[in-house]
Amino acid sequence: MGMCLPCLGGAADDVVAATPDPDTKRRQLAEAAEKRQKETTHRGVKNPEAVERKKKKQEEMEKQAMTTPVGGGGLRWQMG
Repeated sequence: MGMCLPCLGGAADDVVAATPDPDTKRRQLAEAAEKRQKETTHRGVKNPEAVERKKKKQEEMEKQAMTTPVGGGGLRWQMG
């Protein structure tokens, strides 16, 4: 029965050898997912580094505002 198509005798062996092992496949899929995520994050942004810097600065300002005491160091109006 294997003699019907002698030219395709080793085709099944080539398919098995061409598929990567699970670790390599997982790594490739992870890299592709990171690339897609990065592309969608920076979609429509001309300078993504500036956006990241601005976001970090905003977070630092919010953090500093949370740590400073509220109403303790302001001016007091005295009527006398």
